[in-house]
Amino acid sequence: MLNRLLGILIFVLSILLAWGWMEYEGFITRPMTLPQGGINYVLEPGATIRGLADDLRQREILDKPLLLRFIARWSGQAGELKAGEYHLPQGTTPRVLLDILTSSRVVQHVLTIIEGWTFKQMMAAVRRHPALQQTLQEMRDEQIMQRLALDDLHPEGRFYPDTYHFPLGTTDAEFLKRAYQRMEKTLEQAWRGRDKGLPLKTPYEALILASIIERETGLPEERGKIAGVFVRRLRRGMRLQTDPSVIYGMGEAYDGNIRKRDLLRDTPYNTYIHKGLTPTPIALPSGAAIHAALHPEDGNQLYFVATGDGGHHFSTTLEEHNKAVRKYQLKR
Repeated sequence: MLNRLLGILIFVLSILLAWGWMEYEGFITRPMTLPQGGINYVLEPGATIRGLADDLRQREILDKPLLLRFIARWSGQAGELKAGEYHLPQGTTPRVLLDILTSSRVVQHVLTIIEGWTFKQMMAAVRRHPALQQTLQEMRDEQIMQRLALDDLHPEGRFYPDTYHFPLGTTDAEFLKRAYQRMEKTLEQAWRGRDKGLPLKTPYEALILASIIERETGLPEERGKIAGVFVRRLRRGMRLQTDPSVIYGMGEAYDGNIRKRDLLRDTPYNTYIHKGLTPTPIALPSGAAIHAALHPEDGNQLYFVATGDGGHHFSTTLEEHNKAVRKYQLKR
């Protein structure tokens, strides 16, 4: 009788173990309930496997939270969860879920800072980005620079335009520090390799000139030519007479047109009145514009005028320039 009972017990246990193993295998290999495009899941700092399992159950993503907890503890992954935002694609299984949440492969958000933007335009983009933690809201420009420990610097032109990737929760200040450091490194390297004999005394003056070049043309092949014109004018003590600097000095008064009275208005940025470079950069220059400022194209042109198709006509003499102005600007 005892042997018979023992045999029945072993048989039942075998069935239970087989059933349990099938449940386990089915659970860890069965995709969770996720939409077609998957979801981004935020694992908060200090999250536990119990909290994770319960949250996924409440969202109707996971149907057996106890099994997830068991698997995580048995595999040792329960204590290795890393806070952050993770993408869970459709088809993710509980086993893959634990691998993802212990990998630190967090979602990277993107923000592109466009060359030629002003500091104001850049800050508008930073402030509206949903993944950045906002700590600089309502601050004036000088207050922002103080927060970045850059108290003595004017913000214009100081941040490198590029596409940046960062995780959720990155602060706006951290983002700006990264862009500032990138610009500093780029400018420092470019300055070390500059052409000899340039009428530029400091890297900051190169940054100012690069910002003007950036605003003057959107054509890569013209940057060196425009840089050459400006460098030659600086060497001769001629005024730069560049419209983008006048526009920058007009600020909010600019309505899309520059009139004669605007060219006569005395602002620090009016290069039709004042000789030399502007007091600060007027925009965020690209690496290509910085390179052009420090490696201007040789030639003898001293003037250029927009042709209306995105390019410019370059002239050596004032007479030739005036003819080009009549042709392209006055349509005569």
